[in-house]
Amino acid sequence: MAGHVTPQAKVLLVIVGVVGLCFLGKTAMERGWMPTPNIMKAIVPSHISLPEVKDAQVANVVPAPLPQSTPATVSNTPIIGEVWEWNAMLGHLLANGGKHTTAGSLMAKRNVNLTLKRQDLTDQMQLDLIACASQLAGGSTDCSTGANYVIIMGDGAGQFAAATNPKLYDLDCKGKPKGCVSKYTLKVIAATGYSRGEDAFLAPPNVKKDSKSFNQSPMPGSQDSKGQEITGLLVEGVLRDGDWNIALKWAGDNAIPNNPDEKTFDPDAVNWINAPDYNTAATDYVAGKCEDRKLVHAGRPTGDMVHVCVNSLVTWTPGDVVAVTKKGGVVKVVSSKQNRSQMPAVIIGPAKFFQDNREEITNMLAATFEGGDQVKAFDLALHKAAAISSDVYDDKGDAPNENGDYWYRYYKGVPYKDPTTGQIVELGGSSVNNLDDNLILFGMKDKGNDNFRSTYTLFANIDVQQYPTLFKETPIPDVKLVEDKSFIQGAKDILSGDNNTGSEAAEPAYEQQATGSVIGQRAYDINFKTNEAKLTEAGEAQLKQLKDGWAITGAFIQVDGYTDSTGNEDHNLELSKGRAAAVVTYLHTNWPTNFPAKRFKATGHGSQDPVASNATAEGKAQNRRVTITLLGK
Repeated sequence: MAGHVTPQAKVLLVIVGVVGLCFLGKTAMERGWMPTPNIMKAIVPSHISLPEVKDAQVANVVPAPLPQSTPATVSNTPIIGEVWEWNAMLGHLLANGGKHTTAGSLMAKRNVNLTLKRQDLTDQMQLDLIACASQLAGGSTDCSTGANYVIIMGDGAGQFAAATNPKLYDLDCKGKPKGCVSKYTLKVIAATGYSRGEDAFLAPPNVKKDSKSFNQSPMPGSQDSKGQEITGLLVEGVLRDGDWNIALKWAGDNAIPNNPDEKTFDPDAVNWINAPDYNTAATDYVAGKCEDRKLVHAGRPTGDMVHVCVNSLVTWTPGDVVAVTKKGGVVKVVSSKQNRSQMPAVIIGPAKFFQDNREEITNMLAATFEGGDQVKAFDLALHKAAAISSDVYDDKGDAPNENGDYWYRYYKGVPYKDPTTGQIVELGGSSVNNLDDNLILFGMKDKGNDNFRSTYTLFANIDVQQYPTLFKETPIPDVKLVEDKSFIQGAKDILSGDNNTGSEAAEPAYEQQATGSVIGQRAYDINFKTNEAKLTEAGEAQLKQLKDGWAITGAFIQVDGYTDSTGNEDHNLELSKGRAAAVVTYLHTNWPTNFPAKRFKATGHGSQDPVASNATAEGKAQNRRVTITLLGK
């Protein structure tokens, strides 16, 4: 019968059809016709802002005797702290006098028994906190292994806690009902200092000059499968940590997508190689590390492969020194010098040890804050702290020196002229914290904003946005469960009893930043009433949501207003000026401490420089905008 198909033929047709569909599906995915499983799409990081932080002025500080080199005899509970190489801890190290508490030190004076150890690997820090807490859970009062606390970048504290807390939670809550409150999960109790420039996103000079040219940078040694030169950014650094945050914030400020997939390369996004630590990122950049990756656009594969080499990095001292002096070719696009509130060096550890040893921990903070005052006030103390750093770090690699000259020089920052680019690159740069700095950071002074809470939460949100699956499995804890201000209050009570007022905070020099380079520039559709310069309720709500992102201490804020082409140009010019001024007025009126009037410049441009056609309603809506530019040095 015509059209009859035998069973054998049906089976053959099915097999051919399935093979054909598989082939077409594979081809469609490779060519980007359809979404591809396991390929992560590049997305623009959420625009975030950080609260303002003031630095302490040197006042009312009396010089303290410098610590001796001989060990102190302290009978209190042994405390083990792990630290990176980081100048933001100089006050803490000076207070201890060495790897172990020394005679005549501020820690010995307050009966603190502290041992400091260098540990560069964040993963190992987490394991050491878990190991120590496990001993405590087993009935020990102190630890023979691991660490009681570590000092890390505060903006990375959320993901650090997310990775560590599940193991700590199991120590006393495993098998118990959901909602059990563990005694061992991590707490942040204070900050020893800030990074003030050394932590940075380093990239080719054109990226700093014009952020939109990031995908126009030829990548040395990189090529596609046809041997053609390619452009883009391949950044190496520790993912989801503080330096990664600097680059992500830059991307968000400039509306640039980030590619979180480490197996692909998107020339229109920021791409990453995950380094185990900050020094490896620098040495890999110098060595010209390369990888073969799938070429994608917006998460869709092109079917091509590319050979790409690291041309950018995120790191800190000595990593920045190694990258710039041993190879060069990069500048600091943005750093913690501009993002001044981003990166406090926070003390974080299991809650139970802090609570069980409250008096000693509180005295440790009091001594640390005194050490911060000494480093701020006296050059001799800074020299001594740098020498102690060299001892604690066992400098034998990138920063070998016996008397701490290296750490002394890079504490305030050292300008270096890169012979490969002719550019001046500021290397290093940190500051130490005293009591007043901590009161401001944690919102404990003059009803100030809790800057740590804002920083923690904003960057936790970035982590979740970029890696939703990862943080669904191990959620980042709410900052309220991590932050404990009571130890700072205890240290304040101790120092007040000693009549030790210490240094007071000073306002940043915004005027100097007004002539600096562009850190970030982005247009915002902030709502105004039609033909008026008055903010709508929606516009005010948007500014309230965005205000932290524009409140980076030290950054000067330029506000530029624009209109569409409707109406008289003289009227449009005045309208655009009024709208820019309205943004400044709203921020200054509601948060005068964070947004003093001298921090702004408001300008109107009428219908000039349209970003879309004024021939359509949609285009006109895009042209009615306010552009925020952050300037800094």
